[in-house]
Amino acid sequence: MQMPPVLPLFESALHIQEGNSFINQYITQISINEVTDAGMLYEHATELLYEQKNNENSYKAYRSELTTFFHWCFDIVKLSPAVLTRREVSRYLDYCQNPPVYLIGYFNVAQFKLDKPTGIRVPNHAWRPFVGKKVLGKEQVYSLSENALKTKVAILSSFYSYLMSEDYCERNPAQAWMNHSRFSSKKKYQIKAEEGSMLSFSELQWSYVISTVENLAKEEPELHQRSLFLIKLVYFCYLRISEVSARAGYTPVMEQFRQNSQTGIWSFYIPQSKGGKRRSVAISKSLLEGLVEYRRFLKLADYPVAGENHPLFIRHRAAGRGREVGNINANLGIRQIREEVDKIIEKAANCIENDGLIEDAHQMRKLTAHNIRHTGITHDININGRPLSHVQADAGHESIDTTSQYLHTSQIERHHSAQNKPLDHLQGIE
Repeated sequence: MQMPPVLPLFESALHIQEGNSFINQYITQISINEVTDAGMLYEHATELLYEQKNNENSYKAYRSELTTFFHWCFDIVKLSPAVLTRREVSRYLDYCQNPPVYLIGYFNVAQFKLDKPTGIRVPNHAWRPFVGKKVLGKEQVYSLSENALKTKVAILSSFYSYLMSEDYCERNPAQAWMNHSRFSSKKKYQIKAEEGSMLSFSELQWSYVISTVENLAKEEPELHQRSLFLIKLVYFCYLRISEVSARAGYTPVMEQFRQNSQTGIWSFYIPQSKGGKRRSVAISKSLLEGLVEYRRFLKLADYPVAGENHPLFIRHRAAGRGREVGNINANLGIRQIREEVDKIIEKAANCIENDGLIEDAHQMRKLTAHNIRHTGITHDININGRPLSHVQADAGHESIDTTSQYLHTSQIERHHSAQNKPLDHLQGIE
């Protein structure tokens, strides 16, 4: 079967949830051989695209730009988008202004088409990532207008803002490029970080979340024992949702809980996080007890053993579409995990609202599954008193400055700590 020189990575809005075996194989190979976190970044890009599904023009613009950008990252420079700087963004834009001739098409064609003999949607061999114009009486022309260039950077900046909101990336190189470009004064192209991306639950709000999911686990264990352990794991280990969800080339399993044979200490191992890095997270007694309870519900031995590939969070019913179709013993993807946790948060917000705490309920409804990671970090630093360096290592932050952003106190706490400050600590000593 003839393939285009560059694969179109994202299906149309109608088929985006179904997955595509050709693209899955490509992303898996890139993850293994070139860019270790390609699968994770692809899932994030798919999620961002899914949010644009009701706006056809926006969806098409985002799909086109993300496909071209991933092609440059994965195929040309073989770098993760998560490690790029302003300099690499500039190189990418230079590439887009003068792409290889064989990657330029002069007709708008569908990126995927149905192969009638097999009934499978396949990449269209006639598709190209760059589109030029045929000018009557002249040679074929490709050029990137200033408006097109600004649109490309705006979409990239939006993608990086999304990654930052997911705590997958700590900087926005596209915005940095814009700030240093000739467009820097054009405020309409400035992209702000998503509102609420760094927020966390208060102690009271978090107590409602936990009591809600614990009650659900007792009332409907078949549905919510999984929810209870999922929330505990994300909170205690500061996990990104992408680190506990399945994607091409990765599926979280029980053997990631590991006990050191010499010290007896348990940790949760993350083989691939942002930038392809790995880390081990120290786990608490409470989480270990939660693991035992969850495994007993699953009719497993109390503690995992080396090589135990039982999925962490299996589906309640077989997948109806996508790469896991018909498989019930399969992990949940990013979207399923988000939806499950968001429902718990909504129920908790309803409970706190019924108790008369209207403002708390309003705030909680702005938070998502991702904010549980921020809550775990915030509570450990500001309530449990864990050292910043320990939290930095467990959270996977590149810089202690990122971890320090979670260190905050209320106005009342600052007032109390300032009340009795002496001018002379040695006053009265003779």
